[in-house]
Amino acid sequence: MKIAILSRGPQLYSTQSLVRAGHQRQHEMHIVDHTRCTLVVGRGRPQIFYGEYLLPRFDAIIPRIGASVTSQGATVISQFEMMDTFSAVRPDALLQSRDKLRCLQKLARCGIEVPRTVAVVPGQPLMPLINSIGGLPVVIKMLESTHGIGVILAESFRTAESVIEAFQRKGERLIMQEFIEEARGADIRALVVAGEVVATMERRAKPGEFRSNLHRGASAEVEHLSPEEENLVKKAVKLMGLDVAGVDFLRSKRGPLIMEVNASPGLEGIEGITGVDVAGKVISFVEQRVRERQHYQSNTRK
Repeated sequence: MKIAILSRGPQLYSTQSLVRAGHQRQHEMHIVDHTRCTLVVGRGRPQIFYGEYLLPRFDAIIPRIGASVTSQGATVISQFEMMDTFSAVRPDALLQSRDKLRCLQKLARCGIEVPRTVAVVPGQPLMPLINSIGGLPVVIKMLESTHGIGVILAESFRTAESVIEAFQRKGERLIMQEFIEEARGADIRALVVAGEVVATMERRAKPGEFRSNLHRGASAEVEHLSPEEENLVKKAVKLMGLDVAGVDFLRSKRGPLIMEVNASPGLEGIEGITGVDVAGKVISFVEQRVRERQHYQSNTRK
């Protein structure tokens, strides 16, 4: 098969892991920077130029879309789909999962527990919002933050007010969430491929830090999910319309709380900690879906 990884970072671990896994299965692998794609839209003749080069048709693409170019990435995915290329991530699912508020709304509407969350709009009185989610301290997040960037723990009203004003001056959209003290700086990351949980780990923040991102110096170890947690993770991914995703949740006094469903989860930490070839499982999933599409198309032509 001819498979393209949509990635702006050809040197990144996740991109290279997927390329290696594809090569091991004798596939022709390409890395395409989606921000350099020029889309030609026309009835019956969708095309994509990569610089001056007209991209050939790929059997499948595996999007690795960064938060800063989510909308652009979704548009490129849609163009590939118009060219009858299978995508491991659908554009609407990418857009919905990347917006933290929309993601939490969808999960909560469908009965999944999430941290108490409030959208922060400029000009609103702040203290009533803080009280509505249980009081101080609170966690303030940019809606499209990644790797813990744009995530602040505010322990006082003055800090919360200053942080929110600073972000809003830059035009950032914000949410504010309750702080789950009993989690003690730890969360669980579960990787799901084709509806199955394939790898799980617990991440624990370093001393003096509340963010459990590995990029922030957190430690991690293999963790096993309870049947309740596994079913919850699978349900969350299915609701978001994703086939490949990372799910982050906290263990709280009222049960597991889903924090995020990530359509482009990093593979380096979880592959290194668990020893699971997650990239290989993604390639196997892509193979299966492409074969199913080809079989269906062959039957419809008869």
